[in-house]
Amino acid sequence: MKMIILAAGQGTRLRPFTNDRPKCMVEYNNKPIIDYILETAKACNLRNIAVVNGYKREVLEKYLKGQECTFFTNMDFDRTNMVSTLFCAKEFMNDDLIISYADIIYKQEILEQLINSKEEFSVVVDKDWKELWSLRMENPLDDAETLKLKDGNIIELGKKPKNYEEIEGQYIGLIKISKNTLSKIIDYYDSLDKTELYDGKDYNNMYMTSFIQMVIDNLMNVKPVFIHGGWVEIDTVDDLKCSIINTRFNEMAKN
Repeated sequence: MKMIILAAGQGTRLRPFTNDRPKCMVEYNNKPIIDYILETAKACNLRNIAVVNGYKREVLEKYLKGQECTFFTNMDFDRTNMVSTLFCAKEFMNDDLIISYADIIYKQEILEQLINSKEEFSVVVDKDWKELWSLRMENPLDDAETLKLKDGNIIELGKKPKNYEEIEGQYIGLIKISKNTLSKIIDYYDSLDKTELYDGKDYNNMYMTSFIQMVIDNLMNVKPVFIHGGWVEIDTVDDLKCSIINTRFNEMAKN
């Protein structure tokens, strides 16, 4: 099994902390976010790890020297989005694959659950998402995205919700794709019309949720791996400074 960490973005909402380093190297509780991800991966016996960098890539590669990571680079990091970053590591995709965003910290048990999924395409879904969102913002509905389920499958995600009934959980940025499915996913991505818009974004700036939705609609079932908390997202300066989130993280770390 392999793992790809998507770490190309500029992290503009974390400035000034990202002025001289990539987002994944911003320190949370006195430790870079990337350290938490790598430590959790290695605790789950994931050793074959690729990092797709971009912004301040030389800083990240120097910091991770000796970590035995394979590096890929999104040279167009400043004008592309997460899906483009993922497929910069296309040649690495030849085994069961975990894909992780680089601004999330999660318990070992969450990653273990995902690793143990036997489905072709799985995503981690937090059923208790509202608790975390309520700590981060006044109105969770403003930032949350739809996630609808039917017959054990995800049928919709990533849209703007009209109400809480349209949110049966929240996608957290952790994915598993089986080895036997990867070639289908790669071929499907390559076959998409590069002149089209996808949820209002061009091909190179497609959201990951938009791509997953197209997989659902055109290719295969996508299954949820349910969790109940046990993770945090570090996306803004407010996330770094929120004492309530820090308390939640410390409690998470103890358990």
